[in-house]
Amino acid sequence: MHRPTDTGEPALPDPERVDPAVLTALLVRHGWQRRGGAPGRYSRWTPPAGAVRLQDAGAEAGPAPGSGTSLLVPEGRPRRGRTADPGYADHTDLLGEALTALARSAAPSAREVLLALTVPGDEIRWRRDVPRIGDAVPWTTAEQLRAGARAMLLAAARGARQSAGYFGERHGPHAAGFLEQVLVGPVTGGHLLTAYVPVPDGRPATSTLLRALQAARDAVDFQRATGGMEAFDAAVDLGVCHELAEALVRLVRGTEGMEVAFAWSPAAGAPGGFAGRPEPVEFSPGDLPALEAASARYLRREPSVPVRVTGTVVRLRRPTPSGGGSVRLRVLAGADVRQVRVRLDEAAYRIAAHAHLVGLPIRVSGLLESRGGFRRLTEAVGVTPVQVDEAERDRLLKSLHGGVDTFEDACGGDS
Repeated sequence: MHRPTDTGEPALPDPERVDPAVLTALLVRHGWQRRGGAPGRYSRWTPPAGAVRLQDAGAEAGPAPGSGTSLLVPEGRPRRGRTADPGYADHTDLLGEALTALARSAAPSAREVLLALTVPGDEIRWRRDVPRIGDAVPWTTAEQLRAGARAMLLAAARGARQSAGYFGERHGPHAAGFLEQVLVGPVTGGHLLTAYVPVPDGRPATSTLLRALQAARDAVDFQRATGGMEAFDAAVDLGVCHELAEALVRLVRGTEGMEVAFAWSPAAGAPGGFAGRPEPVEFSPGDLPALEAASARYLRREPSVPVRVTGTVVRLRRPTPSGGGSVRLRVLAGADVRQVRVRLDEAAYRIAAHAHLVGLPIRVSGLLESRGGFRRLTEAVGVTPVQVDEAERDRLLKSLHGGVDTFEDACGGDS
């Protein structure tokens, strides 16, 4: 990466690392027009109609309507280890000049092309039709956009792991890890947000999100036409869920419409089964009743899950010195949640307390309740300590001591 200059221009990608085919694909994506060139050597491109004028390096006078400028992009690359074709002697220079010209342009499309070259990956773009004063929007409107987009990405990451109408806390660590890989483009206002998802690691979540949004759009249309909710039930297998419906409600409410657009990484191409240039998926305020009904339906209908959980006891509580009580487990295996609360009888509670004292995890079977976000285990049976080697036992004890100072603290209130 070149260092930014003092002129306010964005940092430029290294011309040696830029694939001309990727640059050309991005120019096409953002509406640039090819205006001839020398076949096999270079192509000439002009900005979209109405774009501001390119300046300085890489732009040369041309016949483009409304712009008066053009951009030269070399085709192909000299092959390494061989004498370059004489026509490619200035290959890197031409790319450098084209990138500099894009950086000096005030056209939004030019900046977006540079950003996509610098931050490769699949693009997801949210656009909301909201009241504006100039390009400014209310603070809360901008926060709604960011929060809704975040919730949508988390829902997609969960949906890529498993189909479910309601996830609650399930797959939370996986979804959070996915979000850490996502990059956000420069904020141009509270009505527009662009995210860049890495390829190939993030491709399952991106493709799941597009498929789910298309299925949600079809289900909403079916509900509005017939009044039936059956299409939402079928859409669960395509990634639609309570969390996605809630994200859509958040993004649509208070607007005149919202759309989500996708653009695949030019270097990786489109995933199998998807169009090379997917149509944006749009939702309007008239869709809100169907989306809200679907959200409530998913929350109400998701069943409890039978599980056998292994976890370390991090909190114990019982109202009297004897009898049963509740414990909180940090889940090690058996369920895709971080922690669960379990109600135990006196004998099982005593086993859990002793396991906590000696630093051993316990294993327990029961139903992971959907109510409350799959945070509670009911009908608990078979509570037993799990034997671990000395090294693992020491590690668990240190982990517990890092979060619970004393046993009395561990026996404190359980919120």
